[in-house]
Amino acid sequence: MRVGIGQDSHRFTEDNTDGCLLAGVRFAGVPALSANSDGDVVYHALTNAISGVTAKNVLGARADALCRAGVTDSAAYVREALSDLAAMGYRLVNLSFSIECARPKITPGIPDMRRNLAALAGVPQDAVGITATTGEGLTDFGRGLGIQVFCIVSAEPCR
Repeated sequence: MRVGIGQDSHRFTEDNTDGCLLAGVRFAGVPALSANSDGDVVYHALTNAISGVTAKNVLGARADALCRAGVTDSAAYVREALSDLAAMGYRLVNLSFSIECARPKITPGIPDMRRNLAALAGVPQDAVGITATTGEGLTDFGRGLGIQVFCIVSAEPCR
C-alpha cells in the first residue's frame, strides 16, 4: 500500500462570474479561479496526491506544456498522473478531500463531485470522501478570497 498527499489553492478572479469548477462541477454565482488551466483546484490536489505516490510531478512543467498545447481541462492532468501510477503497476483505492472556502457552498455539489471523481479515478463512489470547512474565517480561503484543497489517496498494486 502507498499513500500520497496533495494540496493546491487558487484565488478567485473577480472579473469572471461564470462560476468555478470543482471536480468537474460548475458552481455558479461565484467567480472562476485564477489559473492557466480551468482552475479546478480539486483535480489539481488529486494530481498532486497521485504524484506523491509515484514521485513523478505532473503539475508544473508537464501541465504547463499541456496548457501551451491548448489543453486546459484539469482532468487531463489527473489522467497523466494516473498513467504514471498504472506504469508502476498500482491503482487507486481511496480518495479523501478536505476543501476550505467560504464560497461556494460545497454541500449541494458533493454527489456530482463524488461521481466525477470516482469515474475519473476508477474507484467506487463510496471510496471518495469530501468534506468542506470555512475554517471559521481564519484564513484567506475562509474569508472568501479563494479555495484550498487537501487530498490524500491510497494506492495498492494491481492484481
